[in-house]
Amino acid sequence: MRISISENSAALGRLAAKDIAARLNAAIAEKGFARVVLSTGASQFDMFTALVKEPVDWSKVEMFHLDEYIGIPDTHIASFRKYLKERFLANVPSLTQVNFVNVEGNIVQAIADVSAKLLEKPVDVGVIGIGENGHIAFNDPPADFATTDPYIIVTLDDACKRQQVREGWFPDIDSVPKQAVSMSVFQIMQCKSIVSVVPHAVKSWAVKNALTQPVSPTIPASMLRMHPDWTLYLDENSASELDKNSLARFLV
Repeated sequence: MRISISENSAALGRLAAKDIAARLNAAIAEKGFARVVLSTGASQFDMFTALVKEPVDWSKVEMFHLDEYIGIPDTHIASFRKYLKERFLANVPSLTQVNFVNVEGNIVQAIADVSAKLLEKPVDVGVIGIGENGHIAFNDPPADFATTDPYIIVTLDDACKRQQVREGWFPDIDSVPKQAVSMSVFQIMQCKSIVSVVPHAVKSWAVKNALTQPVSPTIPASMLRMHPDWTLYLDENSASELDKNSLARFLV
């Protein structure tokens, strides 16, 4: 585990983007291609702004989508497919190997298809955010740590829904879909490396618990501590509740 603390979200985003790009470039240099899993949400805005400017041969990168709400089209403001198309893919047009989580039509078949594609080769970099309730992807507490299915259908808790409303994706909690398709915790942990981009004060509680409480399904992000190559990017706000002295050996 490595922890980087920047002054603000913009600085955090630049550092994280350079790290992600370096890992992708290393994979491309080693084997001719790279695979990446991307998270979304307001906390990732600055990282994506910086990442699309990094010198990566995106034509050699295959992208996987982390999660998506069930019941909304890709034209909906909250759709993560829409988010990735507009904030990332539109700025890296050479990246054409794209695997979305499709939630329209036969969802069971769509999950089977994207799962089979994902399992063809290891993922080099998982860009995995942490939610205000401690979730990773849409694995809300208590998360299923046991399933080995790559993608699963999950039920969103009220804390997760309230976050989506506060961030402006939905007008009220009743408008937030009840379920989503999410990459499982087990599958996230199979990524060769994990980079977590977690700015803003609203994440400070989740960050503190993820780093200091026992690994538990009630704090899904705590499982990331068990990964052999996890780097956590924080800003001063999201790190505000941490005892930096006790974590000094992890700081970079």
